Amino acid sequence: MPPRHDDSSDDGDDFNAFRAALKQAGVRKITSNRADPGRKPLSRDEQARLAARRAAASEASTDSLGTPSRTTDGQVEPVTPSQLLDFAVPDLPYRQRQRLKRGEIAWEAGLDLHGYTLEQARLELESFIDDAIARRSRCVLVVHGKAWTGMADHPIIKSHVNAWLRQWPDVLAFTSSLELDGGSGAVYVLLRSKGRDPLLD
Repeated sequence: MPPRHDDSSDDGDDFNAFRAALKQAGVRKITSNRADPGRKPLSRDEQARLAARRAAASEASTDSLGTPSRTTDGQVEPVTPSQLLDFAVPDLPYRQRQRLKRGEIAWEAGLDLHGYTLEQARLELESFIDDAIARRSRCVLVVHGKAWTGMADHPIIKSHVNAWLRQWPDVLAFTSSLELDGGSGAVYVLLRSKGRDPLLD
């Protein structure tokens, strides 16, 4: 069986421009180029922070009606490294969806999930989306990466982000970004924020 090749390599100039854009936007620095679906040692500060988020997520995982958590970890459909992700709620105007796909809606915050375990990625994504909605952000960038790991034959984080974002009631749409912002390794996410209606913007 021929070895798998990660098709995530980009042109040097595009790659440097992408990194510069992420840094300028305040996106967390990438510490690893491979997503890890297992566990890794955490510092005491990281352990405390994740414990607090885990407790909050557990408390919010069900409401009085027993609604499940927004990012459950059930079976997800595997996606390929080069696969372009695309989702929108039925009532999103076609024009808005096309503007998102063309990168015409500026993203206001970014999250880089490289180097996180699956559980860490879920908690970070939940916190990031909740914060973005609280800040009334209209569009954000989520960098999920697209590398295979040694424990799966598909990109673990990318596949789960594709499933998780579809479960979020305040996610109106998401689509793979332009090459400058990460290409098939990242998504633009359009949010329904309080006080503003992206459906009408």
